[in-house]
Amino acid sequence: MYKNRPAIYLLVSIIIFGIATTGTAQKQQPNVVIIFADDVGYGDIGCYGAIKIKTPNIDRLAKEGRMFTDAHSASAVCTPSRYALLTGSYPFRADGGNGVWGPLRRNNKLIIDTNNFTIAKLMKNQGYTTACIGKWHLGFGEESPTDWNKPLIPGPLQLGFDYYFGIPFVSSGPPYVYVENDRVVGLEANDPLILNGKPISPTPQYSDKSPNTFSGGRKAHSLYEDEKIGMTLAGKAVNWIKQNKENPFFLYLATTNIHHPFTPNKKFQETSECGRYGDFVHELDWIVGQVITELEKLNILDNTLLIFTSDNGGMLNVGGQEAWRAGHRLNGNLLGFKFDAWEGGHRIPFIARWPKHIAQGTKSGQLLCHVDLFATLAAITGYELAEGVAPDSYNMLPALTGNPKNMLRDHVVLAPFHPENLAIRAGDWIYIGARGGGGWNGGNPGDHILGGPAALQFADEENSDIAYGAFKDDAADAQLYNLKKDISQKKNLIEKKPQVAQKMKKRLEIIKNTEQTR
Repeated sequence: MYKNRPAIYLLVSIIIFGIATTGTAQKQQPNVVIIFADDVGYGDIGCYGAIKIKTPNIDRLAKEGRMFTDAHSASAVCTPSRYALLTGSYPFRADGGNGVWGPLRRNNKLIIDTNNFTIAKLMKNQGYTTACIGKWHLGFGEESPTDWNKPLIPGPLQLGFDYYFGIPFVSSGPPYVYVENDRVVGLEANDPLILNGKPISPTPQYSDKSPNTFSGGRKAHSLYEDEKIGMTLAGKAVNWIKQNKENPFFLYLATTNIHHPFTPNKKFQETSECGRYGDFVHELDWIVGQVITELEKLNILDNTLLIFTSDNGGMLNVGGQEAWRAGHRLNGNLLGFKFDAWEGGHRIPFIARWPKHIAQGTKSGQLLCHVDLFATLAAITGYELAEGVAPDSYNMLPALTGNPKNMLRDHVVLAPFHPENLAIRAGDWIYIGARGGGGWNGGNPGDHILGGPAALQFADEENSDIAYGAFKDDAADAQLYNLKKDISQKKNLIEKKPQVAQKMKKRLEIIKNTEQTR
């Protein structure tokens, strides 16, 4: 009667193993990769209408996932946009309510309180291995100016990332070094970095790149080669994915492409019809392709939520002007550019791919903001956000995986460079609290900084408050547009619809004075 016992034991073991592995598969969390590009406009990507530039890898994400046509960065500026992504909080709430509005000055201390529950801490709490690779631009240390010769604490590691590698500031400004975890890569004790020391350490110079302001650190500086940054960051991302493939991981890949200076690797130079601007987008698309390919090789692509987006709209710097002259519209048919409260400053590409959850080749007109990624990832991983955490973040998971009949968000607050131009979007309407875009103003074609009415004149964009590169004498002190009827914001309706404007202005004031909007 016992002769079949081994077979019975084997059968029971198979059943138990099957139950166990089924349970594991059901509980298995998706990997999450957010590719956060720099200064990529709504019109810079093929699937969003670019003709002079080719982006087959990013377009593939759209074909295999979902494009959002009404997605926005919380700010039209890099630092506050990143602050919003990591904290789930509007950037005007930062610094005790003073807000963070412009790009963070070099050598600044960390601007996010380490006591904050960040998006990285959320993912780590839910069992994820976490990494930030690329541009940081949120400061290091407890005091300003940063002492680059000491451990850079606090920094990304104190905000929930297990690993960090990238550039600490912007690619157009010093210190022109890499940082890994909390140390400057290649820095030697006998050759420290000295701010404003003499002689200045040599680094490659471009017309739209600030001179170095440090002496010393020659080995660290030598490792930083502008035309190899994109490939270096891509390689670090691919290797990190490979090393962490066995468990759920969260990768925040913040590329330096396509922030000036436009320094594509030689492999991509002269590959587009838009000069170095277009070539730099081509390199960005290659970086996206490297990530996709590695996930595919490891057979984990289909269990990965892969998001591609940008920190703000395209910038009309020298490279942007050259691309415009070549027939490329950085922000499509949207008014304005980076730094502006106009749509060109903050409406950005947003594509999500997650097979079996997100329908292939679909589009969504849901109103969405980067600040919403916090609550969305909380929903995906099964974490219930406490009161006060990610106060402005909405769970957009239903918009990713389904087709809600109603808007999940009925408003969003959008920050430009200048606080007085803070804007609120509600339904089809957007209210801007002052005249103009609220970004850079003035300049001439050929200048690195070209903005405001002068930029609209260069780009031949129309706005009823502006003529011949200047504000009209009777231009209103605030703005109101119906985006459903006037996506290009040609006609300011504030004088025709004063009640709508007043209602939105009041709502904006209430939100500013309320700790939580979710």
